[in-house]
Amino acid sequence: MKHLAAVLGTGQTHHKAKRTDVSMPGLLREAIDRAMLDAGTGWDDIDAVVLGKAPDLFEGVMMPELFLADSLGATGKPLLRVHTAGSVGGSTALVAASLVQAGVHERVLTVAFEKQSESNAMWGLSILPPFQMPVGAGAGGYFAPHVRSYIRRSGAPDHVGAIVAAKDRRNGALNPYAHLRQADITVESVQASQMLWDPIRYDETCPSSDGACAMVIGDEASGDAVPGGAAWIHATAMRTEPTTFAGRDQVNPQAGRDAAAALWRDAGITDPLSEVDAAEIYVPFSWFEPMWLENLGFTDEGQGWKLTEAGETALGGRLPINPSGGVLSSNPIGASGMLRFSEAAKQVMGRAGDYQVDGARIALGHAYGGGSQFFSMWVVGSAKPS
Repeated sequence: MKHLAAVLGTGQTHHKAKRTDVSMPGLLREAIDRAMLDAGTGWDDIDAVVLGKAPDLFEGVMMPELFLADSLGATGKPLLRVHTAGSVGGSTALVAASLVQAGVHERVLTVAFEKQSESNAMWGLSILPPFQMPVGAGAGGYFAPHVRSYIRRSGAPDHVGAIVAAKDRRNGALNPYAHLRQADITVESVQASQMLWDPIRYDETCPSSDGACAMVIGDEASGDAVPGGAAWIHATAMRTEPTTFAGRDQVNPQAGRDAAAALWRDAGITDPLSEVDAAEIYVPFSWFEPMWLENLGFTDEGQGWKLTEAGETALGGRLPINPSGGVLSSNPIGASGMLRFSEAAKQVMGRAGDYQVDGARIALGHAYGGGSQFFSMWVVGSAKPS
């Protein structure tokens, strides 16, 4: 039987293109120290550490967990490394949560990071890997055809991507940790920005960030002791599919649909659009908001863009998506998924500051990675799951 688990505290760094002021261990400790302080825990309270990291070539350091163990506070404790491409931050949080839910540990520190400025992620995505198809054009070049397919299939008007970009960047201006904080961005200015990979424009694209995110996840007794209330983990889900196979739907991947169906079932949610108060969804390119709205089951297929266009995904809308600014405002790849999970927890704990969604009680954290093939998700709530 699963034990109850909850987020006790969260922490993140300030995200920038180049964090030359700190080393890799220093970057991690910035997030960890904030999470530990937020959770009111000391090092003696932590039973294990779970570290998430995107491909090692993104920094050019193989197996960084080996030299990071001491700075992570993992000396003499179990240390696990997780890697599931861009979804790794979310997957890492789920591995940490599972250790508590299984009764193996009482409190687990989980942290994910990226220091892209020390290498080149575009190069890391473009090399010829063995036994599989190379990306060749980086993430944007890979995903642009999927976006074009979505537009063709759904009949979405051209301006929907610009609506998402302007919304998320304005939200990011409310977040003191965000990399890009553009309070004055408009739909028109996004549409006037340079075309990079048709139909994805410069301002519809995530930045390249250095940053880290950490959380302390604890058992029921630990959650009960959190002043103001913990973020209780109601359900989790992970699913995977190959990058390429005959008949694969890369616009609406089966693994994402299966993960979402399992998540809603386990959380006891039958109508996500009505029952979820806030969602942190992995949107590295603006058009993925309507695409993932459909993949997650918030709307029927071909209808996601209508929710976005109507303003229902903005702060104050029916389903605020990425009130923190999302991946379009900060993208330390290895940590981006954990940031989605962490920001969902902050919403139900009432700790989101200027971008707090009023009355948020149930929130979604979502991450995807690879060629839209790795999916990780959780639902957190302000009350214990029934």
